[in-house]
Amino acid sequence: MAENLEELLGHLQMQNQQLQNVMMQKQALIIQTKEIEKALEEISREDSEEIYRSVGPILVKADKEKVKKDLEEQKEEMELKIKSLEKQESRLKSLMKEGQEKFQSLHQGG
Repeated sequence: MAENLEELLGHLQMQNQQLQNVMMQKQALIIQTKEIEKALEEISREDSEEIYRSVGPILVKADKEKVKKDLEEQKEEMELKIKSLEKQESRLKSLMKEGQEKFQSLHQGG
């Protein structure tokens, strides 16, 4: 019985670590998405067709519409990744809840 509890506890700890990783990845993507949204706002406010894009440590002249399109595509990709991570997060939370309930019933039974 004690082995089952230890094994279950190990699974719960592993799932908790996975959940934390998923949540951190999701948070990083949310921040990046917000940065892209701000960049898109700035581009739309700019009257000039001439804008500059950061390429490593330098700024390079770039086509406004191309940059806007690239940013919109990046934003869409990130939003899809966020949705995928949200599904993973939900699945892990569900698995952890089941595991915690099983742990409590085994612990009380033992």
